[in-house]
Amino acid sequence: MPTTAARSPRSFTRVNRESTASLITRQLREGIMYGSLPAGTQLSEARLSAEFGVSRGPLREAMQRLVQEGLVRSEPNRGLFVKELDAEEIRDLYVARSAVESAAALMIIRERTPGAVEQLRSACEAMRRAAAAEDLSALSDADFDFHEALVTASGSPRLRRMHETLMVETRMCLTALQGTYFDPDDQAEEHRRIADAVAAGDEATVLSEIDDHMHQALERLIRHGQHVTEE
Repeated sequence: MPTTAARSPRSFTRVNRESTASLITRQLREGIMYGSLPAGTQLSEARLSAEFGVSRGPLREAMQRLVQEGLVRSEPNRGLFVKELDAEEIRDLYVARSAVESAAALMIIRERTPGAVEQLRSACEAMRRAAAAEDLSALSDADFDFHEALVTASGSPRLRRMHETLMVETRMCLTALQGTYFDPDDQAEEHRRIADAVAAGDEATVLSEIDDHMHQALERLIRHGQHVTEE
């Protein structure tokens, strides 16, 4: 019988810890997240390549990654633009966030993840202090930290990867969400109830609280967007 030749191992070339395209992607993503590249901004290759001090090759690669992540849209014959989220896309964003964060919360409860409750409580306390000080920027950051802690504590790399992209889009919305709570204390209270349900190991309640929190946040965003449009 003929023998099958052993497959020779493929040789790989050494790479830097983080490529130039990855570094650019991260900085552009953060620019979109924190608003220095607002929704609707056109991404000029000439300007950005000069600003980063790189050729257009790695810049194009970086921008294509952001297109794949859904943060940048391509318009034929016009170029690349930071994506603007309409009401339908915001609803879809919060449906996805609810699914990811619910799965994370269930994993924490079932695995009894050490330290998870303490991390959530810490974020809640930061939210309470920010609400008391009426510091909406700090409140927004603590809100973000709570949800990041929830998913990170699940220990699932895939949930965390999905959540990272979702939270970039969420951060784009948080500026609009600031000031849409009737009382900043309500925002802290919603998160405290989620933390309490996780601490109690109550799966039904944690799912209900996450769903209610996402629904309330979504409705505030949609109402606020309609109000801005009417103005």
